[in-house]
Amino acid sequence: MHFIYNTSIRIYYWLIILVSFFNKKAKLFVDGRKNVFEELSNIDNNNKLAWFHCASLGEFEQGRPLIERFKKDYPTYKILLTFFSPSGYEIRKNYKNANYITYLPIDTPKKAKKFISLVKPNIVFFVKYEFWYNFIKEINNNKIPFYVVSSIFRENQIFFKWYGKWYRKALFNVNRFFVQDKQSQQLLEKFGLSKVTIAGDTRFDRVFEISKKVQELPIIKNFKNNSQVFIAGSSWKPDEEIITKYINKNYNKIKFIIAPHEIDEINIRRIENAISGNIEVIRYSKASEENVSSARVLIIDNIGLLSSIYKYGDIAYIGGGFGKGIHNILEAACYGMPVMFGPNYNKFKEANDLIKNKGAFSIESYKEFENRLNGFVNSDNQLRQAGNISARYINNNKGVTDRILDSLDI
Repeated sequence: MHFIYNTSIRIYYWLIILVSFFNKKAKLFVDGRKNVFEELSNIDNNNKLAWFHCASLGEFEQGRPLIERFKKDYPTYKILLTFFSPSGYEIRKNYKNANYITYLPIDTPKKAKKFISLVKPNIVFFVKYEFWYNFIKEINNNKIPFYVVSSIFRENQIFFKWYGKWYRKALFNVNRFFVQDKQSQQLLEKFGLSKVTIAGDTRFDRVFEISKKVQELPIIKNFKNNSQVFIAGSSWKPDEEIITKYINKNYNKIKFIIAPHEIDEINIRRIENAISGNIEVIRYSKASEENVSSARVLIIDNIGLLSSIYKYGDIAYIGGGFGKGIHNILEAACYGMPVMFGPNYNKFKEANDLIKNKGAFSIESYKEFENRLNGFVNSDNQLRQAGNISARYINNNKGVTDRILDSLDI
């Protein structure tokens, strides 16, 4: 099976090379790995080094609180941060709290051995999902403490299938799993993996920290102007079609901020054209403190502001639920808002938890959206109760970073 795994990895890489001739992301994936070992040769092995690996940007945001606390608590260590995906590396390649940032080489026995021999990490953290067999084997061969943080395990993963027994053996090389929930703990223990701690999700620490340091946004403040504000964060076309339909029918009730996932000119114009001409719509890039207060709809046509914008909201809708899956709902929930999203949320523990506790709500149609939003708009008590549940959920689940660091033997 190991031979099949290694062969599959090589075939996968060659396929990406072929695709890279006409796909930008694939080209970044390939080009970014060309000089990895040359970059790694610059690591000063006279210093202790902690290696953090994140698949992509989402996993980085989960690992970030741990990286920053580790750097603060253990200042003698240098930090190596690796990414598998361009969507993580390209955005965070200049992250100031890591001393070295690279792509993770492809997981072949030769590359994994060369990587470990160059890096010589003293401690390793993998965030959430990725388990690269050859890297794990080399970490174990060199007796390096190895931890997996903020992980979730499900029965449909390869480790727990009859044909994945060989892969599951690699998991026994992990010194400790810091999992998000009891179900993950029980599943691992069912298969003999007993070094498991239910620590939670480090993203709670991240969003709580962000909420305490958000920037003031005078334009958003003037737009709100004592009105109730509905914020659609990271929305996609199916989300926006429902939201703009509601705006056209109910625009006098509240104000709307739409922060689409795609901010190119074509998409922004599509959203504008979907809103009735008698409703004043303004883009953030064209708004000022003076002209924004009279608008009913504000479209955010830049990136980097959403976490601060949530501060000014009363009701949130998070996009992606009519596609592959919802975006980050915790950023909105930490401000004490009820959160809405589409039907594809089942893989997200926080969404399931908040729905169960009635702090979040899934909608599958325009009618459901209209009824739910009208309920919040017309009932201060309903709005307040759901918002309090969201805020309490964040508060009760923060402190994960402390639980992980307190358990390490350094």
